[in-house]
Amino acid sequence: MLQGTPILVLREGTERDRGRNATQTNIAAARAIADAVRSTLGPRGMDKMLVDSMGDITITNDGVTILKEVDVEHPAAKMLVEVAKTQDQQCGDGTTTAVVLAGELLKRSEYLLEQNIHPTVITKGFEIANREAHRLIEKEVGISVKTSDESILVDAARTAMGSKGVFGSRDHLAKIAVHAVQRIVETRGDRTVADVDQIKVEKRHGGVIDDTELIEGILLDKERGHPRMPGIVAGAKIALLNSALEIKKTEIESKINIKNPAQIQNFLDEEDKSFRQMVTQIKSVGANVVVCQKGIDDVVLHYLAKEGIYAVKQVKESDLQKLARATGGKIVTGIKELSSADLGVAAQVEERRIGEDKMTFVTGCKNPRSVSILIRGGTEHVTQEVERSLQDAVKVVASVLEDGVVCPGGGATEIELAVQLRKFAPTVGGREQLAVEAFAQALEVVPWALSENGGYDSIDTLIELRRAHEGAKASKNVGVNLETGKAADMWAMHVIEPARVKRQALSSAVEVASMILRIDDVIASKKSGGGPKGGGE
Repeated sequence: MLQGTPILVLREGTERDRGRNATQTNIAAARAIADAVRSTLGPRGMDKMLVDSMGDITITNDGVTILKEVDVEHPAAKMLVEVAKTQDQQCGDGTTTAVVLAGELLKRSEYLLEQNIHPTVITKGFEIANREAHRLIEKEVGISVKTSDESILVDAARTAMGSKGVFGSRDHLAKIAVHAVQRIVETRGDRTVADVDQIKVEKRHGGVIDDTELIEGILLDKERGHPRMPGIVAGAKIALLNSALEIKKTEIESKINIKNPAQIQNFLDEEDKSFRQMVTQIKSVGANVVVCQKGIDDVVLHYLAKEGIYAVKQVKESDLQKLARATGGKIVTGIKELSSADLGVAAQVEERRIGEDKMTFVTGCKNPRSVSILIRGGTEHVTQEVERSLQDAVKVVASVLEDGVVCPGGGATEIELAVQLRKFAPTVGGREQLAVEAFAQALEVVPWALSENGGYDSIDTLIELRRAHEGAKASKNVGVNLETGKAADMWAMHVIEPARVKRQALSSAVEVASMILRIDDVIASKKSGGGPKGGGE
């Protein structure tokens, strides 16, 4: 107000929240998101049914899938969705944990804000606690393992899938995930790298989950180009082409003047001759299978079939690259450059019918650097959940192979960190130590939620876990046994998780909580056009 006259700085209709009210609104929105996924945490977690605007149904308890599908409106809530996405990209597993932790950090912050502790002091305390938690994971809680020990990798994969809907088949799927990652892992300098993008996943409903199989080679979602081509080729020598086996059209506009029928025939004969030469070139280098990224003319397919050569056309570029890694072949641009040294090798190329579709299986590769997994299940929703579970397991196994460090699961790591951080808090000094203590309390939400979702008394479980970690016979490996609701050694129960999952979940949760706490003014412009509100994820 200026001498009784209101000054409008913001556009009419703009909504504005300031100070404590803005902070409380943001915290409430973020906590609502965390509470929505909290019931899905752990092996006893419940599933969510998500129905989109088109009526498509998704049934899952995968945190990131739930948050991606939900149409989130509030900006602070959207930030928690980003946390889940980041966790999924970096680690594959721990998406629900990261979101629940962020929500609990904000819940504990509310109590500190009521005591007039400034948000920047709280965020500084969280950062100090996070650094100390990372040090504890690296030096004390984390356990270095031999990546050559397959049982460790299988345990990590089983733990990652323990909370998914495939619980009954997780032993079978865990072994598939481990063997798949072992095939594609490689050493670059002094680093171990597992590029999970080299694992091709195809899903077809029909059969049961246990029919899911690992293929030591590549599975192409394509059938042979001509019905007279052989259905099976043993001892396959594969030509990989990324150019079309067709007559190229000229880039400039051209016309052909034909004066008599003989010239038409000559023109057709010349075209036929070019097609024959293509097939002759392929046969001369010893290839009996052709995989082409682009189109193959029908006449070329006819001649290839006459020569007993199996051909597949319109293959995706990514599949062609995987095929090159699996078979040891080289992708050739022009057919004239093709030589016998460029051919990939596989024991067998076969067309099989899976469900309603015909697919090409390239199997028996000698040392495949890229493999495929064929997922089966009773319905489409089942195969989708198996795919999500396998993707989590594959990324978890890759993390263990790359880092060689694991932590006990079942809430054991979080309780141990909470106990250690409570001892560490007095050494911080100042008001920041209150934030460190709040951080320690927030960590306990993980075993609390695990116990709650298992149908047990969370308070009793938490007291028992604290006693196990602080008593005379303290053990850092004690977590929640969800079969009994009692404290148990997670290492003995083979419940282990990669240290990377824990580190990333803590970092993501702290970063988003700090960002939300530092907001003291929310200015929301009025939607233009007068239509319905947008802003979904």
